[in-house]
Amino acid sequence: MQPSSQDGHPRFATPIFLKPATLRLRSPARTVSATDVNSHDLVPVRWYEPTPLGPTAAGPTVLWLHGGGFFRGGLDQPEAHAVAQSLARHGMMVATVDYRLAPPPGLSWMKSRTGLSRGRFPLPLNDVLAAYRKVAARSPQGVILGGASAGACLAAAATLRAIEEGLPPVGAVLAYGFFHAKHQRTDDVQQRARGHRRITHSVWGLNAMNRNYAGSEAALANRFAFPGSHDLHQFPRTLSINAEKDNMRASGDTFALELSTYGVDVQHHVLQGTRHAFLNRPGDDAFATAVSLIAKWSLGA
Repeated sequence: MQPSSQDGHPRFATPIFLKPATLRLRSPARTVSATDVNSHDLVPVRWYEPTPLGPTAAGPTVLWLHGGGFFRGGLDQPEAHAVAQSLARHGMMVATVDYRLAPPPGLSWMKSRTGLSRGRFPLPLNDVLAAYRKVAARSPQGVILGGASAGACLAAAATLRAIEEGLPPVGAVLAYGFFHAKHQRTDDVQQRARGHRRITHSVWGLNAMNRNYAGSEAALANRFAFPGSHDLHQFPRTLSINAEKDNMRASGDTFALELSTYGVDVQHHVLQGTRHAFLNRPGDDAFATAVSLIAKWSLGA
């Protein structure tokens, strides 16, 4: 068991607590072109290119994955589109993926919105990998795999699979993700939960979401479903960004600590006063701060 801090979360060696808006890169005056394409596996991908192309566009491409509990979300939600558009305005090449979705928890008879399947593990991961191979083929400087919430879990899992395939990413960006099959209870955050999050972000609700995505007990234990607590020694340099008041923060903090234990170069930030899914709110200071962190870190990859 990892030592805990006074707030009940695992203690990371060097956490960096930031107030939103304390770090914000000035975004150059660029327009962004977004193009929807289908890979040969019919996985929808949206490309974002800064116009005009600057020197940073020759750097790594960011492959960014939206969240939504594995059962909702898409290319148009702010956590996908606004993040990618903002990173492209910093001069970066970005791609987002419309991976298949699991049915809503408790409605296992429903098909995903793609109509192709029920979208449980490993189908979303397979979609991400198909897109990753496509993006890597046109990115000579490599690919940074990143995502938010469930997308962060998929990004971490895809990183492990890509390493196994001999096509490792040059970095990983993980925003308020959860990486373990079972969530830890955080009473201090749960007591402040409001509205539907009293249920959906309870330990019971989060564990039900994970079981719904995995589809079986065997899949829950698979490192490509939930990479936490598994071997991470080949993981690339990683940027971890967590929300302070988030029931999923315990998993994100623990995963950052696990990466550090395996000798991975990991930079771990906690944005003060923030709650889960702040990248879905482009008008918030936390959104701008996180995008600036990602851009600054990625351009140094």
